[in-house]
Amino acid sequence: MGNLKNEYKSFLDDIEKNIKNKEDLEYVKERFADFMDIVLNDMENILDYKDEEMKKLEVKQNEIETEMNKLKTIVDHIEKDIYDEDGFDFEIVCPYCNYEFVIDVDDNKTEVQCPECKNIIELDWNGGEDEEGCNGSCHGCSGCDDVEDEDDDM
Repeated sequence: MGNLKNEYKSFLDDIEKNIKNKEDLEYVKERFADFMDIVLNDMENILDYKDEEMKKLEVKQNEIETEMNKLKTIVDHIEKDIYDEDGFDFEIVCPYCNYEFVIDVDDNKTEVQCPECKNIIELDWNGGEDEEGCNGSCHGCSGCDDVEDEDDDM
C-alpha cells in the first residue's frame, strides 16, 4: 500500500503543476479522489472475500487432517492385526453362558474368567489330547456322550 500512496501523491503533485486553472484542478482532484475511493473499496471487498475463502479452506483442511488421522489409526490397527507376531488371538465360547470372547494365546495361562457370567473356564492348550473322553464344554460339539453326566455333577 505504501507504493500506492506514493503514486497518489505524485499524481496530485503532477496535476497541480500542469493545471493552472484552479476550478479545473479542483474538479480533477475531486474526480480522481472519487475514483480512488471506488478502487480502494473494491480492493477491500476483494481482500475480505479472500479472507473468508481462506478461513473456509482452513476449516476444510482441519476436517481433512482429522479424517486422515482417523484413517491412519485404522490402517495402523489393520497393520498391527496383520503383521503383529507378538500375540495371537484365541476365540473362547463360555460353556456356561455361550458368550464368545477373544483372549491372547498364552501357554502359561491355565484358566480365564468369562467377562459375561464371571465363571472360570479351564484352558487346555493341547486340545484335550491327554484326557480321556470329552468334558462337554466344546461349542457345537456333536460327539459328546458324557455331557449330561457332567451337568449332573454341578
